[in-house]
Amino acid sequence: MFKFLKGVVGGSGTGLKDLPYNIGDPYPSAWGSWNHSRGTSKDDGSPVSIFSLSGNDAQDGHLAAGRNGVKRLRTVRHPNILSFLHSTEVETHDGSTSKVTIYIVTEPVMPLSDKIKELGLKSTQRDEYFALGLHQITKAVSFLNNDCKLVHGNVCLASVVVTPTLDWKLHAFDVLSEFDGSNESASGPMLPFEWLVGTQYKPMEMVKSDWIAIRKSPPWAIDSWGLGCLIYELFSGSKLGKTEELRNTVGIPKSLLPDYQRLLSSMPSRRLNTSKLLENGEYFQNKLVDTIHFMDILNLKDSVEKDTFFRKLPNVAEQLPREIVLKKILPLLASSLEFGSAVAPALTALLKMGSWLSAEDFKVKVLPTIVKLFASNDRAIRVSLLQHVDQFGESMSGQIVDEQVYPHVATGFADTSAFLRELTLKSMLVLAPKLSQRTLSGSLLKYLSKLQVDEEPAIRTNTTILLGNIATYLNEGTRKRVLINAFTVRALRDTFPPARGAGIVALCATSTTYDDTEIATRILPNIVVLTIDQDSEVRSKAFQAVEQFLQILKQNYEKTNAGEAGASGGASAIPETAGLIGWAMSSLTLKGKPLDQASLASSSSAPSLASADSNATTTVEAPSVKASHHTRSNSDFTDQPAPPSPTSTDGWGDIENDINEGHESDKDGWDLDPIDEPKPAPALSNIQAAQKRPVSQPSRPAATSSRPKISTAKAAAKLEDDDLWGSIAAPPPATTSRPLNLKKTVQSDDEDPWAAIAAPPPTTRAKPLSSGRGRGAKPAAPKLGAQRINRTSSGM
Repeated sequence: MFKFLKGVVGGSGTGLKDLPYNIGDPYPSAWGSWNHSRGTSKDDGSPVSIFSLSGNDAQDGHLAAGRNGVKRLRTVRHPNILSFLHSTEVETHDGSTSKVTIYIVTEPVMPLSDKIKELGLKSTQRDEYFALGLHQITKAVSFLNNDCKLVHGNVCLASVVVTPTLDWKLHAFDVLSEFDGSNESASGPMLPFEWLVGTQYKPMEMVKSDWIAIRKSPPWAIDSWGLGCLIYELFSGSKLGKTEELRNTVGIPKSLLPDYQRLLSSMPSRRLNTSKLLENGEYFQNKLVDTIHFMDILNLKDSVEKDTFFRKLPNVAEQLPREIVLKKILPLLASSLEFGSAVAPALTALLKMGSWLSAEDFKVKVLPTIVKLFASNDRAIRVSLLQHVDQFGESMSGQIVDEQVYPHVATGFADTSAFLRELTLKSMLVLAPKLSQRTLSGSLLKYLSKLQVDEEPAIRTNTTILLGNIATYLNEGTRKRVLINAFTVRALRDTFPPARGAGIVALCATSTTYDDTEIATRILPNIVVLTIDQDSEVRSKAFQAVEQFLQILKQNYEKTNAGEAGASGGASAIPETAGLIGWAMSSLTLKGKPLDQASLASSSSAPSLASADSNATTTVEAPSVKASHHTRSNSDFTDQPAPPSPTSTDGWGDIENDINEGHESDKDGWDLDPIDEPKPAPALSNIQAAQKRPVSQPSRPAATSSRPKISTAKAAAKLEDDDLWGSIAAPPPATTSRPLNLKKTVQSDDEDPWAAIAAPPPTTRAKPLSSGRGRGAKPAAPKLGAQRINRTSSGM
């Protein structure tokens, strides 16, 4: 019965098969008679350390001391004391002999002497790391002596181990015992297993076994001596051979030397209390110790202290030992960010340290924290993540982006802060390639449709640029449905010149996705009108685009005549789409030339958003809601007042602006009805609406040139004629001077563009367009329809 209970309490009575850990390779050194081996858990494979102690006799003194060590290690808990996980005692029989082995399983550690050789630190970095480790061991010894009234009895280099995060931990509790200095009647040894301690590590009173003097001494007297031995072994680089070697102080730092001598005082009562050693500010205050100490008590710091600390941390980290930064500071930083104790600037430090890791280590140690931060409600954290998305975006898998990151990022598209909307938009250049087609078509494009009519012109411009860059990631059906409408109907008719320029560049960059029919009937007609745009940048890009698309058509024509089965897309000289179009401006607060590629400025602020509007040199008058929602040509922008919403007149933003309830089925603003089959009724209504619309007084007399600004009436007619291409896909236009010359037998009055459409007589009386021209002074003949413009034909 007793053996059964012993097996249950010990954890095993039948052998190692019941030990839930696998024993691996041993380390070359360990304290005392123990063996220190690597190990892993059988459940999850997590690393552990396994200490084993064997004896042939169950009453062996080493086994008794080992059991004492197991009991003490299991009951004493401190951040700088080795963490206990599991223990068991196994008895094996080999013929007539039996063998008893004690196993202790702890957190994964390695001997300090081996870790020092592995790190290979030199000079200042070595001293800083030793200061950090001594600070940790001193806290553990002080905890035992002053708080628990326990005596470790054998503090030395062998009794210290190091964790994977390079923390020093105290272990080897076989000799540990209570301090019974208050028991005056006791005369036996206070430390029953003091015989395990080497003579070179014993103070003089222990060598003499003067337990009366020991009991009269302070509780820290023995361990203070041991701490002095540890300091000597650290800085001498070798194990202590005999007590006399402690007099050699050549390698001891000068700032630590006075305390070292007090620790090794020959009088126990005069030895330095271990807690007092921690107050040595001159030695323990260095960059490494201060940094880790600050992060250990981060929750006690206010926001100003945190902000100052984390802004300096990237520069401080470069001066610290690289391996210590990656194994110690980086995990602390990731944990503080994950649990909310760190502020937004800490993310910059995290990413900088993460850049020193390999790709695989980055995915394991940094990326999980970043993914969790996307769910944060802290706007500063969100801004910092979006500003640095290019540093970690490539490391995230498509599934993580689609399921865990994008749903949180997408909330920024509708944020009240224009700066955050812009950052969210720009982040899609990195994240969009990892999104599924369902997310791209069902979610992202709807957000981009709304951003293309955003109140901020810079956002509208960059939305067009983003569409051009991610076009290759859309499926063919989505490209056919979205791109031309987004670039021509919205971008080319935007009141902001850089937005129009962006539309032209986006069309050129995605030219390989259009066939000849789309180029000839839907793209070129909309680009040609921009060759007379008031903005020189827009005109220059328009001419280049016209040449490019005409060359595509010419090449395909030559291939057809030569009998070659050429593709209907663009020529090989056309650049690829993704990543070739730069952002229109670096941020909402910077005034740059259109399409200048610049890095994102983190200092943008909401009050300066109006500067983007100042870049717009042209504005357009919003047409009457009852008449039409089409955008006018850009050739006469300066004659019109600025509209309340510059994008509410393009016919594609009706859903967002609640202008036209008839388009409620167009959920994303681009999913339009087929425009290859125009109907006459909408055209006639557009003409009639144009006749009703008042036109401002011209600022100078009409010229005789064939340019668009011949007269206000002619300009108004051309505006409406150009507008028809984007909305109802009318037949391709002819020359500028004679837009529609279809009937050769009719008199010269038929050159009017309205007459070519053969509209029926208007139902309402036309309003005068300008004084002195007389267009509306005489009623039209009942059967002449639109030919009443005859009276101004002489000015044409």
